[in-house]
Amino acid sequence: MAEPARAAVGYGIDIGGTKIELVACDATTLEVLHRRRIATPQGDYDGFLAALEAVLADADAQLAQAGTAVGIALPGVRDRRSGRQLSANVPALTGRSVAADLQTRLRRPLFFGNDLQCFALSEAHGGAAHGYPSMFGAILGTGAGGGYCLGGRLIAGFNGIAGEWGHWSVPAHLLQCHGLPVLDCACGLRGCVERYVSGSGLVALYRHFGGDAVEAGAVLAQADAGEARAQQVRAIHLDLLGHSLAALILALDPHVIVLGGGLSQHAPLYDALPNAISTHLFAGVQVPPIVPPRFGDAGGARGAALLALS
Repeated sequence: MAEPARAAVGYGIDIGGTKIELVACDATTLEVLHRRRIATPQGDYDGFLAALEAVLADADAQLAQAGTAVGIALPGVRDRRSGRQLSANVPALTGRSVAADLQTRLRRPLFFGNDLQCFALSEAHGGAAHGYPSMFGAILGTGAGGGYCLGGRLIAGFNGIAGEWGHWSVPAHLLQCHGLPVLDCACGLRGCVERYVSGSGLVALYRHFGGDAVEAGAVLAQADAGEARAQQVRAIHLDLLGHSLAALILALDPHVIVLGGGLSQHAPLYDALPNAISTHLFAGVQVPPIVPPRFGDAGGARGAALLALS
């Protein structure tokens, strides 16, 4: 019996707190053939489902497709037993059986990942980590998380949460050394890495020491301008980030780390991180290359399309 023909196109949808992005990728070249962004419906679950249905119908019409497989990068964590979203930056999705509801409504092959893992998968295929035996995509945005790929294959894990390094704990001695409190995390734990090393974590550190910035970029700009408090906070942030990435290297030993999120756009970070990491590693352990992403914030949708095409 002949093998079924491989799909010529795969769709990927990245669902964010403010926007939903769909891309259609050529199955062979991964060239983006179609792209559309729409605002994420806020507080309206039925509106969210309808928006995805509409954006897919538009792609089908533009590309003369029907029933095309779709990879969907859902925000937050999905409970594999109940199928419900446990947490998300789209409040309307929290506690909902999003995957099941979309499958019922869209009636086409669907493949689900989270936005962080899809970022990593995209960078492993034609991105900054292409050709490396293993890679970790570490996102430093509003939160901190990531994904791990081995031989170009996404490793999701038993619970589907592999790469959630942002919810490892910062050691008590480091918090004490820097005069920092144990901060609560939205995940229900305390002292999580993302509360200190993410973009919002950098802002929280600055405000803890009396600053009033509301964006990470403003803190870094103040540090570059010579403001002593911002420079102190940048040094603390770098030490905590260096420790957390050192722990990641000890756990997974990736051949390359690709940074994502807003802080990945701060060029001096790439020069400073190797020393900050090696401080927390024992002798003989080398820091792998740490590089910026190739696809930036478009990586989530592209990685989701790869889920559909794999």
